[in-house]
Parts: sequence; structure tokens; C-alpha cells
Amino acid sequence: MLYYLSQLEGLFSPLRLFQYISFRTLGAAATAFIISLIMGPWLIRKLQKINFKEKSKDSRLGKLGKEIKVGTPTMGGLMIIAAAGTATLLWAIPDNIYVLLTLATFCLMGAIGFLDDYLKIKRKNGLSVKMKFAAQLAWAAVVFAALWSKPEMQARVRDLMLPFFKNPVLDLGLVGGFVFLVVVLVGASNAVNLTDGLDGLAIGCSNSAALAYLFLTYVAGNYNFAQYLQVPFVLGTGELTVFCGALLGAGLGFLWYNCHPAKIFMGDTGSLALGGAIAMLAILTKQEILLLIVGGVFVMEALSVVIQSSWFKYTKRRFGQGRRVFKCAPLHHHFEFLEKERALDENREPELVETVIVTRFWILSIIFALIGIATLKIR
Repeated sequence: MLYYLSQLEGLFSPLRLFQYISFRTLGAAATAFIISLIMGPWLIRKLQKINFKEKSKDSRLGKLGKEIKVGTPTMGGLMIIAAAGTATLLWAIPDNIYVLLTLATFCLMGAIGFLDDYLKIKRKNGLSVKMKFAAQLAWAAVVFAALWSKPEMQARVRDLMLPFFKNPVLDLGLVGGFVFLVVVLVGASNAVNLTDGLDGLAIGCSNSAALAYLFLTYVAGNYNFAQYLQVPFVLGTGELTVFCGALLGAGLGFLWYNCHPAKIFMGDTGSLALGGAIAMLAILTKQEILLLIVGGVFVMEALSVVIQSSWFKYTKRRFGQGRRVFKCAPLHHHFEFLEKERALDENREPELVETVIVTRFWILSIIFALIGIATLKIR
């Protein structure tokens, strides 16, 4: 919206700054961060007042469960969605189709997560896996139809790009393109959801991914940079850089209240929204496979759940008793188990372990993001 101020540069020359994506990205990041900081205390009080709080500890952790987290307000993803959405609408070109699709996915995935959180609090049982998947599948069909409806946008779903290759390696066609879009969208949103288990873990790793795609969207939307780095040039996707800035600002603002000990949890409201947004950034810039690198921590977390579940079912069927690869899944709980048991044996404070694990996962997420950005130079 503020972009249109640049058309008044004849009256006041500094207004031309609003035409530059870099300036508007910084503005969006700052705006989202400030909105988060202001909104945080109010939202925490509001959620406490209406009793939208964590109801029980994670029973999978046994004696290492987190009784201290019971009663902490959840649904903090509302803060992320409100801050990033408002900042994007203010600073991005509002009629850009890529921005609109990404914002819509961001909000709709958040709505699915909100309903799941609400049902968990009020009825103790959230949405079933089938219901979640059905809702995500329905929205994926809407996104696919929107991209397929215009010939110049069909490349967003037809072409399969691989890191280190400058040209598409495969034409997926109609059916293949739809299936691939569903896998990316559903997989990413649920992978972030699985990562949300320790204070600051999911939002910190999401911030790294948002920063990486900030660079990737800027390159994809700039013809000169895209030609130089030999990546697909997608006219209009440069505006997604503004969204990435807003997402990063909102994430940092949320982390202010979500760092250990957390005053608020994002819940499924935030994790599904973040995963959906990151997936859309990957889809629209044709960097879906690169998401496996940029979101390396999310991939590790999701794989740990798949391995744990598959091995348990196999051994139970084969030997009559299920066996586990990890002490607990997702992966962060495995390390939490190991470190807390060691801390108790050494008479150290076990609560400090959570901060150590989260910090190390953040470091990994930054490394993965940097590797993803570095692939731009290797084609």
C-alpha cells in the first residue's frame, strides 16, 4: 500500500524510496517486529483471561515432562500472523498475485491450526490427521488452480528444478505438478509443526529459513541477478522479499516472548502457518528441492518421527514387541532425554538443557540456510 507513495515523488523526492523492494523489505521487517512487541503482552493477558493455556505436560517424556509449561498461553501464532500480515499489506504491492497467494496460504494454514488448538483446549482432542490433511489438500488444489489458470504461471508447478542445475530437469505435467505441490505444502507445514516442542525452537529455525528465502526471492525476482546466478527468473516474485522481511520481523518479535522460559507458545496456529508460508515461497521461486537444505532441521525432525514410527511398527509385527530407534521423537526430545538424564546424574539443573539444545538447533538451521544460499553460485 505504501508503495503508491512513490508516485508522489514529484511533490517530495524522498518518496521514491518506496518503489525499492530493499527499502520496503526493511520497513516491513521493522513494522512486523514493532507490532509483535506491542501486541505480545496484550495477547498473553487475553489468552490467560479466556483460559487458552497449555493443559497438560507431554506424557511421552515421563519423569522428564514439563509440568512448568502447563498453564502457559498458547495460540501465539495469532501474533505472528497479525504482525506479518499487516506489515506485508502495508509495504508490499497489494495486487501482486504471488504475495496474495502466499498471504492467503499463511492465514488459511493458521486457521486450520487455530481450529486444532481450539478443539484441543475445549474438547481435549484436536482435528484428526485425516481432517487436517483434507483441509490442506483442498487449499493446495486452490493454489494449483490459481497457478495453472495462466500460461505464464504454469511453470511454477510444471517444472522440477534441482539445486546445482540451471535448467528444469523434468516437466511434471498436470497430475505430477499437483502431487508435487501437495507434498511440498503439506510436508513443510507439518514438519514445522513437529519441530515446535521446545521454547524458541520452531520460531528460531523458521527465522533462518525466512532469511534464506528473503535472498532467494530477491534474486528470483531480479532479472539481472537471476541471469547472473542462472536461476529461474519469475517476474513479480521480488515482492515476496517484502513478505519474507515481514515474516522475519514477526518471528523475531515472537521470539522475544517465546524464548526460554516461554511466556507464550505458538501452537499449531503458528507452526502450520509458518510451514505453509515457507512452502509457498519455495514453490513460487522454483526452489522446492532446495527447501530440503534450507529447512534441514525441519527435515531431520520429520524424518525422526517417520523412522521411529516405522521401526516400531515393523518390530512389533516382526518380533511381537515394538522397538525404538530414538528415546523419543521428534529428534529434539531424543536429545532432551539424553541431556536431562545426564544432568540429573551429574546433579546439574535439568531446565538449562532446553536452552542448550535449542541454541544448537538454531546453529544448525543457520548453517543449513547459508548452504542453501551458497547453492545459488553453484550452477
